[in-house]
Amino acid sequence: MTAAEAEILRLVGEYNGRHQRADLAERVRLGRVKVKENRRAERKRKLTAVSSSRWAGAMTRASEGQYQLSLRCLFDERAGLRRAVRIIERRLTVPCGQRQGRTRGYPDRAERWQKQRRLAVLNTRLADVEERIQQGRPAIVVGGRRLAKVRHSLADAQLSETEWHEQWEAARLFLTADGESAAPYGNYTITVHPETGEVSLVLPEPLRHLANAPRGRYKLGCTVGFSHRREEWLNRACAHRAVRYDIVYEPDRGRWYIDASWSSDTAVLPSPQEIRSFGERILGVDLNADHLAAYVLDPHGNPVGEPITVPIAITGPASQRDGRLRAAITELVTVAREHHCAGIAIENLGFDDARAAGRETMGRGGRGKKFRRTVAGIPTAKFRERLRSMAFHNGLVVIAVDPAYTSIWGERYWKTPLQQQTKTTVTRHHGASVAIGRRGLGHGARRRPGVTAHHQRMVERRATGQTVHIPRPRGTASPPRRASTPTRGDKTRPSQGDQLALFPDLEDRSRGHRTIRPDSCDSANTGQLA
Repeated sequence: MTAAEAEILRLVGEYNGRHQRADLAERVRLGRVKVKENRRAERKRKLTAVSSSRWAGAMTRASEGQYQLSLRCLFDERAGLRRAVRIIERRLTVPCGQRQGRTRGYPDRAERWQKQRRLAVLNTRLADVEERIQQGRPAIVVGGRRLAKVRHSLADAQLSETEWHEQWEAARLFLTADGESAAPYGNYTITVHPETGEVSLVLPEPLRHLANAPRGRYKLGCTVGFSHRREEWLNRACAHRAVRYDIVYEPDRGRWYIDASWSSDTAVLPSPQEIRSFGERILGVDLNADHLAAYVLDPHGNPVGEPITVPIAITGPASQRDGRLRAAITELVTVAREHHCAGIAIENLGFDDARAAGRETMGRGGRGKKFRRTVAGIPTAKFRERLRSMAFHNGLVVIAVDPAYTSIWGERYWKTPLQQQTKTTVTRHHGASVAIGRRGLGHGARRRPGVTAHHQRMVERRATGQTVHIPRPRGTASPPRRASTPTRGDKTRPSQGDQLALFPDLEDRSRGHRTIRPDSCDSANTGQLA
């Protein structure tokens, strides 16, 4: 890109950014109103007079999205402050060094006094947040509050004033064009030719004298190309389906970049019951601070194959952490596709309570501080969102389950049996991944009572097998018996009137021989985990 073309993009971005910030300020002044009362049509007409209809639509859409996001952040901040205030007030009601029920007081008066000061600060912040929510006026800094604060500490950030101004101006540019179906190649405002890669954009009304193409457009001399998901972009552009484009400038590298995005088609995802009924496998994943523990499960909840460990590093800058997280998720998706899994089961984790009140509930001293940092560094929300997006594009379903007792039950019921089946080291996290996968399939997290033990000849009692109960005809007087409940005595024997149907083993340990349904007079005993 030549210097003249870069100057044209800078002029357009600054011009649009100035009007978009004015529209955002007007939207904030309106406060919390209904959608019909946000005056978007009126604001769009005013912006159309100074730019174009499509630029104005993108500006008003961005203003509304930024306003709603800031409101949600205010609500989350209020919830966190309320949790912290509630816990500190509860502990302050207990005398020093004592305990009332499950609430313990502070060890000494010095710490109690510090917590009283902390409570006063939290109440002040909470009152400010409550007032902003009531007025419907969140604080929004276009360009980023973090970058704005860096202006006061340039020496610590190792930036000169000129370098900071370049970053600040680049962050406040507005070169975003929403796509529209039936428009040329999916976007009329910023158009990218799918064959040649040529880029052209519509200039705002006051800058039309700089156009070098018909209809007030400016055509760049350089070309662009997309490598990630290029085939999907080509299909949409050639079919003239909506594609959104964002042009950004990175002063550190001195380069301009263009991003393409679009909405995915709505798909009907299968339920866990359908996955189980279709005989599909699932990959259970346990998220930890430094690695992902996973295990493949068949539709009956039985672990298949070897334990899987994917290391992740959550240190360093945010861009590096996000890249490492994506690499770990890519490996998970690859494993799921190699084992023909229909979906991935994860825990529906959220450490909002721990982050808001971790000082009160997660230990004290150096050990407690280290533990709080570890918990705060686990990317639960980002992992869930990244996994959902990447799994969807690979045809996989993501199932979020209740995380209660998965680690405890995984270690108690699954760690030892799994270790006896493999030479690879099995941790409690691998056991937790099995419990997570079983919950994703609709099974219980714990092993069923009466399953075959690790040594069938030396154990006191043998299992009833991987069975399901088929109801008897009406009129029988004996009570129903669950197939997983062993009969009295040391051996399993058939009960009159019961029929046991053996589930097929997808792992096929019998090397080709697979029993579908035993006779009613024989006991089903597969020797596999349930």
